This record gives sequence, structure tokens and C-alpha cells, in this order.
Amino acid sequence: MAMTDLSDPNARSRPMTGEERKVILASSAGTIFEWYDFYLYGSLAAIIGAQFFTPFPESTRNVFALLAFAAGFIVRPFGALVFGMLGDIVGRKYTFLMTILIMGLSTFFVGLLPSYFSWGVAAPVILIILRMLQGLALGGEYGGAAVYVAEHAPQNRRGYYTSFIQTTATLGLLLSLIVILMVQGYVNGNYPDQPVLDAAGAAVMNADGTPSMQKAFNAWGWRIPFLGSIFLLLISLYIRLTMNESPAFKKMKEEGAASKAPLREAFGNWKNGKIALIALLGLTAGQAVVWYSGQFYALFFIQNIVKVDSFSANVFVAWSLILGTGGFIFFGSLSDKIGRKPIILAGCLIAALTYFPVFSFLTQTANPALHAAQSKEVIVTVNPADCSFQFNPTGTVKFTNSCDIAKAQLSRASVNYTTVEDAAATNATVKIGDTVLTSYDAAVLTGDELAAAKKTFDTGLADALKAAGYTDTTTVAKAEHFFDIFTGQKITIVLTLTYLIILVTMVYGPIAAMLVELYPTRIRYSGLSLPYHIGNGWFGGLLPATAFAISAQTGNIYSGLWYAIVVALMTVVIGAIFVPGGTHKKNIFADDK
Repeated sequence: MAMTDLSDPNARSRPMTGEERKVILASSAGTIFEWYDFYLYGSLAAIIGAQFFTPFPESTRNVFALLAFAAGFIVRPFGALVFGMLGDIVGRKYTFLMTILIMGLSTFFVGLLPSYFSWGVAAPVILIILRMLQGLALGGEYGGAAVYVAEHAPQNRRGYYTSFIQTTATLGLLLSLIVILMVQGYVNGNYPDQPVLDAAGAAVMNADGTPSMQKAFNAWGWRIPFLGSIFLLLISLYIRLTMNESPAFKKMKEEGAASKAPLREAFGNWKNGKIALIALLGLTAGQAVVWYSGQFYALFFIQNIVKVDSFSANVFVAWSLILGTGGFIFFGSLSDKIGRKPIILAGCLIAALTYFPVFSFLTQTANPALHAAQSKEVIVTVNPADCSFQFNPTGTVKFTNSCDIAKAQLSRASVNYTTVEDAAATNATVKIGDTVLTSYDAAVLTGDELAAAKKTFDTGLADALKAAGYTDTTTVAKAEHFFDIFTGQKITIVLTLTYLIILVTMVYGPIAAMLVELYPTRIRYSGLSLPYHIGNGWFGGLLPATAFAISAQTGNIYSGLWYAIVVALMTVVIGAIFVPGGTHKKNIFADDK
């Protein structure tokens, strides 16, 4: 079927045809599958690590964990460069096909890949390669999806149609959570537990001589969601093979206006390079921290800080995604009327102003006993030279100073504490009520002496925290099944999380159309992909580790929110000054030779 000539302004302002709408919705569906593939690893990282990394010595295991982390976030901008260039030279459609094929096959092969116990060191090496391919493919996916949809959309409805692309990351996360919950429930309910294996492939034994066991899902069931992605790949390939090339790209190629070196043109001169810098600092950095705070950090917070069990936390977040996802469409459509910039910056500002009370309310609602315990005074006396900034994105760095050990344990227990500096102090001390505990220096002590000091401190700290009410689990919110949310406590949690998702939709709903409108057709794919993936892959991807490090440094579990707040406010200021307004009225089909 022939596409309408969207280079005609009259054509661009009319409603989309059924064929065009089908193409754009199909493109969004394919992108959902890509995000589903990417999130599977993140959701199951701990289980997969046990199969591929745990048998190694600690130093080697740490290297693999670092590489897996880098593949998920750091590699994405490089994918943006590679596929952005191809998209501007070869075309949107064929680059789309490449990214979905690489992502889908990489995910499927993760499900097939034998563990360390079968293939030895080759298994984790191949796993890292597959993860890097996923990161590269995802880096090329978003820009292509945003550009492709925007270049098909009527001029006065770009925000509305590109907002469907904006739902894909959230829907991909939701789909991965639902599939994992369903498969986990079925496998663990119908198959027996399996023995835990050591580096030699033998069963690990408990102190009483019985084998240590793990759930069947942890042993082998985790592979099912990865293997099932092959069906999503086939569907996605079919969808993308039926799509037409972008009319803007076709027009540009016919006129001979395509760029021969889009990367150099997009970033090699100040005229275009400053657009990327403004887009990064004045749009995507703030958007990223709000996006990650509302989805990933919220999940991390209620699991690791508020101490809600993993299943219940996933249920609450899944429901908030279901309730809040429509906001992407609403704010995308609203941006067609009032502009993209005011909505994005308003979302960043509202988030910055409300994060502290909202996350505190989340703790008070989901774990009232913990919230009450946090009001009791805890004092940590340290020698400041003994303390480090505990930035640990892979979870593998070992902090051995007495100050770091004390602060890390208190932070993991969600304790708010006050730090008193004493340059004469040898080891850090922790005062909880009338109990004073002395930490230990793991770099100085060895053998039995280290074991005894560790046991004394750990046991004493556990007893003191229990007495202070920190380990009281009687009031913690718990969902027995997916539909077990209809109590006052659980509904309040879901609605609070939904508020955070609404902020996500404000900053993320209009961003695709905004980025598309900043660049001419000839370098559009390359130009918008890099600032988007640096913003989301680096500013957003580092958020949980940075927030925890700040909390440990300051002694307040909410202090980590300052990272998101400061970045969001930076974006508000830079965006207000430097990001152009009125781009929603721009003719992106204008001659940009």
C-alpha cells in the first residue's frame, strides 16, 4: 500500500491512515520485546551470577560482575553511535531489523548457554559477550524507534504517536516481571528443589551433613523466560519486515541530501555538538534520574531499604506500572498542545520537590515498625581517615576499614545514624540506646582473631537493632499472590508508587518527540541516540549504587535521593535557559540539506 506523502504540510496535519497507524503501533510492539529481553538479565542477575560467576575466586568473580554491569549500561552509548550512523546512512527500517535480530538471538542464546559447571571459563566469557551485544542493540533501538515513529506521524500529533514508543520500556519491564513471576511460581510449585553446586560441580553440604538445596527456578527454571523470547523475536521480525521506510528518509535519499559521515556532522562541529550537550544536560539527564527513581530505584528501595520481600515488591511495582502507563500517552498528547519543554521540566521540578516526603511516606506505609525505629538515636563515632565513600555499582567491592564495616552494616539494615568524628579513635564505635559496640578492622586482623571480632560485632549489632525495633517484620506489607493488593496498606503503597510512575510519564512521555525535533533528518538518528543513552545509561544506570553510597556516607537512608534531586534541578535550570521552546510546531520535513 502506498504511503501518503508526509512532506506535504497538508498531509502532515491530517489524521493518520489505518496503514500508518498499524506500522507505528507495530514498531512500538517490537520495541517492547527488545526492552523485555534487556530487563530479563537485570531481574535475574543474582540467579544467573550463581550459575556463571560464583565458582570463581573472588577477584575473578568481581571482574566478571563489573563487565556484566558495564554491558548493561556503559556499552549502550556505543550502540547508539554504531546503529545511529547506520540508521542515517542505510535507513531506519533495516537498522531496526539488525537491532531486533541481535537482541533476540543474544537473549535466546543466554537461555541455551551451559553454566560454568559444564563449560568452565568459556561460559561466563560467552555470557559477557552476549550481554554486550544486548547493550549495543538496545543502544541502537531507541533512537531508531523514536525517529521512525516521528517521521511517520502527522506534524500536529508527533508527541502523541511517539508516546507509544515511550511506553515500551515500562511495558517491557512489566512483561518481564509478569513472565518471571508466572514461570517462577509454576516451576517452584511443580518441580523439586535442586542441590547447590560448588566450583567442582559437587553438591555443597550443610553443617549437619545434608546437601544445601536451591529452588528449581534458581537451578534451571530461570532459562525459560530467555528461551521463550525466541517467539517474541519471530513476531518482531515479521512486524518489522512488513514496515515501510520512513518517508523523511526516503525523501532525503531521493534528493541526494543524505549525510556521508553522520557522526562527524552530528558531533564534530560546535553547531551540532552543542545540541547534543544541551539535550544531555538540559533534558535526558534529569529525565533519566526521574525515570530510574520512579521505577528501578523505587523497586530497589522497597526491597532493600524498606525490607518488603521480593515477590511482594514486584507485585506492587507491577500494579503501579499498570495504573500509571497511560500517563505516557496523556503527556505525549498534551505536549502537542502546550509544548514538550514545559512538561519535561515540570516533571523534573515536581520530582525534586516531593521525593523526600514521598519515599519517607513509602517507608511509613510499607514497614511502620522500621519507620518508628528510625526515629531512635544511633551514633557512630569514627576516625574520618578510616572512612571511604562506598560507591560499589557491582556489589563486589570489599570495604575493610572499621568505619566502612560499621556504616555498611547500618545502611543495609536501613538505620538512620549520626556520625561523630574523632581523630583519636582507633576503631569505629556504634551506640544504639545504651549499647556501645566496637567495629573491627578486617585489613589488620586475620584468622581466628578476625572471625571472633566479626562474630562479636555482628551478633551485638543484630541484638541491639532487634531491641530497637529494626527487625520487627510483623507490620511489613506482604502480597500472597498477584491480586492480593486490596487492603488499605497495600493499595496505599501501590498508589504511592503510581505517583512516582506519573512523574516518570511526565518526563519520558514527550522526550522522544523533543529529541527528534532538535535534529535535521540527515543526522537525526545519530544525533539523538547518543545523548539519550549517555543520560539513561550513565546518569540513570548509576543511580542505585550512587544513592546507596550517599546514604552510607551521610547516615540517612533518604540522603541518596539527593543524587536524583540535584541532577533533576540541574536539568530544570539548564533546560529552562538553553533548550528551545516551541519545537512541537517545527516542520521536521523542512529542507535540511
